[in-house]
Amino acid sequence: MDMNVPVYLFTGFLDSGKTTFIQDTLHDPRFHEGERTLLMICEDGDVTYDEVVMKDYNCDIVYVKKEDELNADYLQLLDQHYHPDRVIVEFNGMWNVTAFMDLEFPIRWLLVQILTTVDASTFGLYINNMRSIFYDQMVHSEVIIFNRCDETTKKSFLRGNVKAMNKGAQLIYENKDGAINQLADDELPFDVSSALLDIKEEDFGLWYMDVMERPGFYEGKIVTFVGQIVEVDKESGAMFLIGREAMVCCAEDIQTIGFIVHDVKECKRKKGVWIKLTAEMKCAYDEAYGGDVAILYAKQIEEAKPIQDLVSFS
Repeated sequence: MDMNVPVYLFTGFLDSGKTTFIQDTLHDPRFHEGERTLLMICEDGDVTYDEVVMKDYNCDIVYVKKEDELNADYLQLLDQHYHPDRVIVEFNGMWNVTAFMDLEFPIRWLLVQILTTVDASTFGLYINNMRSIFYDQMVHSEVIIFNRCDETTKKSFLRGNVKAMNKGAQLIYENKDGAINQLADDELPFDVSSALLDIKEEDFGLWYMDVMERPGFYEGKIVTFVGQIVEVDKESGAMFLIGREAMVCCAEDIQTIGFIVHDVKECKRKKGVWIKLTAEMKCAYDEAYGGDVAILYAKQIEEAKPIQDLVSFS
């Protein structure tokens, strides 16, 4: 019985470090044990492959110049010609990852992992100007490698924006020399050590992402912030969802992020109303989420008006 052919998809914008990462992976004896590898290169970067060296690693290289060349017939021809034991795809940063995932692969090919490389020094430029394309590169990835990190790199800015797109991704930070960077957490714009947290509107996004990553840390803290009542429990009115809108992918993809609140009184709250909430934070397991989440228990609710429309993660 034939074994499956694992397919590894490396995504990321041009010059984000894909080629270097792939070469390092192929040179790693833990990954390479003589298997026949088919390397599909979908863009030309500054770093190139030495085809003689690649032959030593039993690696065949093909170049894909146009996105529409990637179709079921072409992949079938590659499989029949090269008979690979595994396939590595260095994807074009401007091509559609979701469309690639929807391709009909040869019968033995199995997409097993998507990895994304990101140049930390240009992350802000891309996230602000090409957010929807960046989203497609990141949303399906299991591992995201931020390279070229240094002492000026803001971990909270990288993590907050990426986790809003893909909360399950493993994040790795590397120095310019490729060494793993144990990037320390930035000092958040609020005192996380305090038992009383007053979250400003411009800090809601960073605070929300931090709570999502470590809800247990906030157990027992009292928090105050402004948000909108998004949904109300129709039966009792004693529980509601409070949140803010955030642009995750693009202007057409506005999503609400927020928390479940147990009300201070069993009285009807109105959907769409803005309030200033003071609540105690508790941690509980959520079966649908598959992990612990923060639940808020209201202590005080006042009417309020928002200052800014959309949440940011910077």
